[in-house]
Amino acid sequence: MQSLYDFTYDQMKELAEDYGWKGFRGHQIFQWLYREHVFDIDAMTNLSKDTRSLLNSQYIINPLRLVRKQVSHDGTTKYLFATEDGNLLESVLMVFDYGKSVCVSSQVGCNMGCAFCASGLTKKKRNLTSGEMVAQVMNIQKDLDEKQERISHIVVMGTGEPFDNYDHVMNFLQTVNHDRGLGVGSRHITISTCGIVPKIYEFADAHTQYNLAISLHAPNDTLRSELMPVNKAYPLRELMKAIAYYGKENNRRLTFEYILLKGVNDKPVHARQLASLLKGLNAYVNLIPYNSVDEKRFKSVNHEQAMVFYDLLMKQNVRCTIRKEHGQDIDAACGQLRIKEMRKESAL
Repeated sequence: MQSLYDFTYDQMKELAEDYGWKGFRGHQIFQWLYREHVFDIDAMTNLSKDTRSLLNSQYIINPLRLVRKQVSHDGTTKYLFATEDGNLLESVLMVFDYGKSVCVSSQVGCNMGCAFCASGLTKKKRNLTSGEMVAQVMNIQKDLDEKQERISHIVVMGTGEPFDNYDHVMNFLQTVNHDRGLGVGSRHITISTCGIVPKIYEFADAHTQYNLAISLHAPNDTLRSELMPVNKAYPLRELMKAIAYYGKENNRRLTFEYILLKGVNDKPVHARQLASLLKGLNAYVNLIPYNSVDEKRFKSVNHEQAMVFYDLLMKQNVRCTIRKEHGQDIDAACGQLRIKEMRKESAL
């Protein structure tokens, strides 16, 4: 059955009207979901018994089942969920000084095939619905309710390419951002893409206030095409043109994600090329230590090596940070926990 999480606020009001109810019924349902965090339609006590009975016959609330949870010493928590059709997906809660951030998956598997990524070890089976993305957040928020804490930030950087599931992702963001939904501020929401150029233009024209992050990981076409097959379809010249359009339309600072791979993209020449590529942009670079994956040949740089690359960029007026490593004592790389569970099931 369809999840009530699939409906945005406006769609929920339309749903109520389609049943012949007044629009405020949709508002009430939305409030129960996102203010009271109920997982049971019968807990919506200001709805009539007949209304609840009809909803129960047509809809569910939570379309996910928790399979496994891993908690790191630094507070990072990985959640492995199963969908109603038996697929597995991961979400991550990360604890920062500024709040609690949830990393959301947008697809089951991924077709982008990035050479260093654990998520791409399994091909995309399907897109996640907006309700399945909302459910990731709400299940984690339910965990936090016991501590009277709340999610403050959301990043769509888990398994999958968000712009390959654009409509569902945008509906999801609308719900978690809505002031009658979870109320997570637009500036606290980030969507990441590996570079689906047509969707960058579409996203630019939507004029949202969400943050946009570009998974770059290489400063030239030759290396980027080796690491990220998407670059063959949308090479850097086309990607940077789309990014320039986004900047003109939205006047927002961009984030470029750059995973440091030892001996591959971390040399001084790469730092110089990266500085040249980003010259004149309102942007900063998020340098990311690589989480090693058994099936991949890549290794991470150590902190001292990362600092050399950082210093080279800063000296060329490129603002950058080195992302703090999270969850190193658990399955840190995106997709690792899911793959481990799939192997365990296949061995049974």
